[in-house]
Amino acid sequence: MAATADEIMRLRRMTAELTTSTYYDSVLKSYIERHPLIDARGEEPFEWDTSTEPPTKDDNDDWVATYDLNAAAAEIWDEKAGQLAPDYDFSADGATLNRSQGYNHAIGRAGYYRSKRAMGTITQFAEVATTTDSWVANAAEEDD
Repeated sequence: MAATADEIMRLRRMTAELTTSTYYDSVLKSYIERHPLIDARGEEPFEWDTSTEPPTKDDNDDWVATYDLNAAAAEIWDEKAGQLAPDYDFSADGATLNRSQGYNHAIGRAGYYRSKRAMGTITQFAEVATTTDSWVANAAEEDD
């Protein structure tokens, strides 16, 4: 499934990109689709095919397209901040130009949307030791 036109328009409003002059719809669609979420029924967006080496991701046909627009918006604001980073403040002829305000604003918006993104999880697997060494990293050392 792909990002909908409604999601693209919402992302435009979140990132203050109301026209297609900088970000085409296809570009925003790719930002959105980089942040899939587990759907309301608990379905993952992909399944691992372990019959190949290395394992590969296959699309899950049961997944209902669900995306994290806040994470996509944070990514775009980070990109905007990168474009504004070279701007600097200066004074000339009695006037002061604070051009760094644009960068500070973009960083602030990126942080705002990053704080609202969906919570993620990591699955950790225990690795079984294959050696017979009895060395333990945090064991006390014996005195000689």
